[in-house]
Amino acid sequence: MTTEHHEIIVVGAGFAGIGAMISLREAGFDDVLAVDDASGPGGVWHWNTYPGVAVDIPSYSYQFSFAQRPDWSRSYAPGAELKAYAQWCVDEYHLAPHMRFDTRVTAATYDEGSDVWRITTSGGALSAKWLVHAGGPLSQPKLPDIDGVGAFAGDTMHTSRWDHSVELTGKRVGIIGTGASAVQVIPEIAERVEHLTVFQRTPIWCLPKVDFAIPRPVQAGLAAIPGAKALSRLVTQAYVEYTFPVIAHYGASVPGRTLFERAALAYLAQQVDDPAIREKLTPRYALGCKRPSFHNWYLRTFNRTDVTLETTTIDAITPDGVRTVDGTEHSLDVLVLATGFKVTDKDALPTYALAGRGGIDLAEAWDADRLHSYQGVSVPGYPNFFTVFGPYGYNGSSYFALVENSMAHIVRVLREARRRGSAVVEVTTEAEAEYMAGLERRKRHQIFWDPSCRSANSYYFTKQGDVPLRPSTTVEAAWRSRRFPIDAYSFAASAG
Repeated sequence: MTTEHHEIIVVGAGFAGIGAMISLREAGFDDVLAVDDASGPGGVWHWNTYPGVAVDIPSYSYQFSFAQRPDWSRSYAPGAELKAYAQWCVDEYHLAPHMRFDTRVTAATYDEGSDVWRITTSGGALSAKWLVHAGGPLSQPKLPDIDGVGAFAGDTMHTSRWDHSVELTGKRVGIIGTGASAVQVIPEIAERVEHLTVFQRTPIWCLPKVDFAIPRPVQAGLAAIPGAKALSRLVTQAYVEYTFPVIAHYGASVPGRTLFERAALAYLAQQVDDPAIREKLTPRYALGCKRPSFHNWYLRTFNRTDVTLETTTIDAITPDGVRTVDGTEHSLDVLVLATGFKVTDKDALPTYALAGRGGIDLAEAWDADRLHSYQGVSVPGYPNFFTVFGPYGYNGSSYFALVENSMAHIVRVLREARRRGSAVVEVTTEAEAEYMAGLERRKRHQIFWDPSCRSANSYYFTKQGDVPLRPSTTVEAAWRSRRFPIDAYSFAASAG
């Protein structure tokens, strides 16, 4: 049987995959196929449909710079609009014929004899000259490490796989987790359920969200006035830049973090009536150690008499509900797992077995030798393979900035390979080592090494204690993604 072959295969059809497809096709690479295990485009916005789901970065920043929409309904768009934007991009750039859904990649192996990647999928075998992994970090749900996770007799669902057929009205509902998804879900369902019990391990920093409807005249003005869309994106991007990349990566030398912490504590005091509950909701780690949240109703939800904040450690999940270590049994009808995603877990980087030179599995190599890469895009030992969201590529600003930076890097390498007639391209060990050494020198400025971060339970940290974020401003990352020395890569006519 003949294996279906394409010049480039992109794994993933979320915004990383969509951005990759647009960049590659506009650079003149026509034989490109994207595969995704979802039934449609959008990635995280396809999977996450829980009540209250919305972007937590201003809408005008959370979009491609080359495909800006002026008609966002709110300053922070609801999830359905992001899903619609993904479909709009697919339609606008005529990507649908080059995308294959309901197709899960299970393995990819580099064939050193023929210089191609051999890819196993749920829909059959594929091969490609170049393989681009465009899977995002918020796609694979993570179950809590609690005894009896599958023992509950009622309805159980993870926030990223919300079951809309489950009726919550009048039910006793428990939700495990108080991260970004829970912050959005909790206020939305509290009014519908009979009683809501929130099981919190670590409190989250929560700040008010400047969330408002955008009037149609403003939308029309953004569409009609030259430069208006670009200006709105620049202003909101500057806000995003200061509130995370600058404070997170340069917090030791840039003022602001303490002011934000004071503002968050004042907001908490203003929102929550009961001092005991307020104390439980007060973080004991520095702002920035883990992803903070923005919401206008989350904190005040705990003023309700039909909402319980439970901070006692969970002992086990039982058929009837949740039992805490003090022996208390919380009887439930529905259990919601707001327990996040496999971000730096071995089976999430990537989500399939990927073997490079010598059959060495990338996830196994990273797990044994810590995460490493060259600009988050390539790794020595894995020829003709690139990642859009690899370790030490993302600096924490808008995800779209990362996608555009990574693709500028990848396209530059592929164009050079085409110009030279090269069949094999691989980043050099020396280039990666120099890049990683530069990151190490910058680490001392980051907030992550504040001693209080040890208690934050943050997904930023790997099991080795590393934080695989790029300590850089977005402007610098953009420049270096487009101006890296091309001799950071080796180009060969054939592996043989």
